[in-house]
Amino acid sequence: MKNAILLHGRPGKEEYYHPKMPSMSNAHWIPWIQGQLLKKDIAAATPEVPFAFEPKWERWVKEVERFEINPDTILVGHSCGGGFWVRYLSEHPELEVGKIVLVAPWIDVEQEDPNHFFDFKIDPDLVSRTKGLVVFNSDNDKNDMKTSLEKLKKEIKDLVVKDFHNYGHFTIGSMKTPEFPELLQELL
Repeated sequence: MKNAILLHGRPGKEEYYHPKMPSMSNAHWIPWIQGQLLKKDIAAATPEVPFAFEPKWERWVKEVERFEINPDTILVGHSCGGGFWVRYLSEHPELEVGKIVLVAPWIDVEQEDPNHFFDFKIDPDLVSRTKGLVVFNSDNDKNDMKTSLEKLKKEIKDLVVKDFHNYGHFTIGSMKTPEFPELLQELL
C-alpha cells in the first residue's frame, strides 16, 4: 500500500509555543495535503517532532521511524524537514523510496546550528534510490534557502527544481491559502 510521510520544518520558539498557532504538523498546507492524499487512498502521516525549534537529530529520527518507509513511500519535507530527508536518505543508502518533494529545503550551509543537525555528507546518488526528487523553490524565499538549494543542485545528481514566483517560504503567510494544488499534482 502506498503511503506518505509529510514532515514539517523548524519553527521559531515563539511560534512553537504560541497558544493561537497550530502544532507544526497541523500548520500551513500540511493538513490540506494530508487530507487530499487520504482521499486518494494514500495513507499520509504527519509526524510531530517535539521541541522542533531546537533540532536534535535523534529526536527527529525517532519520530519518523515510527512510520513504514518502503519503495512506495512518498516523502515530503518543508524547510528543515526537507533537509532532514536529504540527511536521512544519505545516511541510509540501503533505503529505496518513492517520490520525494522538498519544499524550500534548508540544510544549514553556514553551519550556524550548535546541535550540528546537518553535519553530514550528501549522497550524490540519492535520486537513484527514489522515483524522483523534486525541489520546490520560490524566487522570494530567504537567502538561507537559496544557499541550501545551490548546494543541493551542486551535490545531488538528477535533482529536479521547480521554481515558483512569490511563494515566499511556502507558509500560509506567504501563500495566503492552506491549499497547495501544485504540490498535490506533483505527488500524484
